[in-house]
Amino acid sequence: MKLTRPLLLTLAVLVAGCTFRNGKMEADAILEGHFSNPLLPSGADPWVFTHDGYYYYTNTLQDSIGLWRTKDLADLKNAEYKTVFIPESGKPFSYELWAPEIMNISGKWYFYFAADDGDHFNHRIWVLENPSADPFLGEFTMKGKLTADVGDNWAIDGSVFEHMGDHYFIWSGWLEPHDGTEIQRIYIARMENPWTLATERVELSRAEYDWERIYKNPEGWNNEPGHIVYVNEGPEVLKHADKLFLIYSASGCWTPHYCLGMLTADAEADLLDASSWTKNPEPVFSHSPENGVYGTGHNSFFKSPDGTEDWIIYHANDQADQGCGEFRSPRAQLIKWRDDGTPDFGIPLAASTMIRKPSGL
Repeated sequence: MKLTRPLLLTLAVLVAGCTFRNGKMEADAILEGHFSNPLLPSGADPWVFTHDGYYYYTNTLQDSIGLWRTKDLADLKNAEYKTVFIPESGKPFSYELWAPEIMNISGKWYFYFAADDGDHFNHRIWVLENPSADPFLGEFTMKGKLTADVGDNWAIDGSVFEHMGDHYFIWSGWLEPHDGTEIQRIYIARMENPWTLATERVELSRAEYDWERIYKNPEGWNNEPGHIVYVNEGPEVLKHADKLFLIYSASGCWTPHYCLGMLTADAEADLLDASSWTKNPEPVFSHSPENGVYGTGHNSFFKSPDGTEDWIIYHANDQADQGCGEFRSPRAQLIKWRDDGTPDFGIPLAASTMIRKPSGL
């Protein structure tokens, strides 16, 4: 076939919009109105909160808390950024700041995050407050530790959601102080105010299926005897029609099998009654070796700018052995809804996939 000049020019444009990764040519986001994952080169535990037409984004930075702001989440790499909190040394929240989440409640801004004093067993949930109307102005100051009435136990991955006029707090924690095992369970409590729980914690989920109990084994990624590390963590709530879906992360984040599970409750149910929630027996979002995406977990959700679409944002690795470190990067894709009203997250898309931007951009 003879290549005409117009065709040659077209090919040149397409090649110019491509990059080479691991010896393979992959398309960048060259199509107008499209983007490709990841949204940032690195960023575990991504969280998005929408307020007054802006998306406020944050992720784990370990030693500080940073905040991004943009109207186009697909262009997160060009978002406005500010470091909003650096803990002073010697405090019980000075180290290992994990999974921050920002919320605007009653006109004030709050950050929820897990941190410790240098001892992992002392991880707890902490709350920052900023009364400024603009979270990029004013100052985030320590409001205190969020503690359940039943005891001051290990806790991470706290998240707040509002339902029928009440605010609820969900998190991952241990049943009691460390006793030689690390069995992370999902808990819920109703809130009295943004920094205080009003009720005792209620356990909603613990790792009971094989796919929730995968951690490192010299012979492969399977269960092993001895020290137990069963993980349910990163709970987030997605609402749709008359249902609430609590999506959580399961298995070790250091394995490629880190995935998402789901609990379902009716919107009219008593959310503090564990029997109101039904657990899905299979994961709802898992790694995709064929697409080169591993360790898919710790997600949050956001609406498209016009409010017509639901999207998931999650972190993942490009390789199976990259674990819980800096290789994890935030990625987003559209959620579809099945006829029975349950979410269909599909499979994680490859980094070379062109994705249409959220509706309304």
